[in-house]
Amino acid sequence: MIALLLSLLPGCSKSNSKYETPDYQVVEKDGAFEIRDYPALTIVSTPMQKRGEDGSFMKLFRFISGRNEHSQKISMTTPVLMTGTESGTMSFIVPKDVAEHGVPAPSSPDLTVSTKPAARYAVYRFSGPSKPEPSEAASKNLLAWASSKNLPISGSPIYAYYNPPWTPGFMRRNEVLIKLSGEDTHHP
Repeated sequence: MIALLLSLLPGCSKSNSKYETPDYQVVEKDGAFEIRDYPALTIVSTPMQKRGEDGSFMKLFRFISGRNEHSQKISMTTPVLMTGTESGTMSFIVPKDVAEHGVPAPSSPDLTVSTKPAARYAVYRFSGPSKPEPSEAASKNLLAWASSKNLPISGSPIYAYYNPPWTPGFMRRNEVLIKLSGEDTHHP
């Protein structure tokens, strides 16, 4: 059993390397904390009633699998974004080439396509399962760090999960982001 687990670990750490991830610029780094500038991102989102139990992920997955106005298959990207730790929204980031050429309209009325404007975010990276408790603890850590730096936060936390569910918790890349506001935080 241990040999099997060890044989799978290398694949887990690389399991998301084949997926497009948004380009961002690190403005400041402080251990697991960063300030980042993100470009505008096109996302497809759905309401999430109960994390992991309401089919939100599958609604989004069906959209990128071709359940859209052009029956277009769209590449998976990372991270999966969520607002709220139990309910809120779940979003996939649309690949750059699809966003540039036009995102097909979703077939499901539960899905919306929108653009998050370019912005600066405070970010905290953490590992572990993508469950509410560790996510809430990470959010508290980020808020405390932002407060200690007198960073002007705007809005609610956004949770970013990069790895597939079979990745062991200690190998997962999870992040919580909070948008920053103010004249000195505009994306160039």
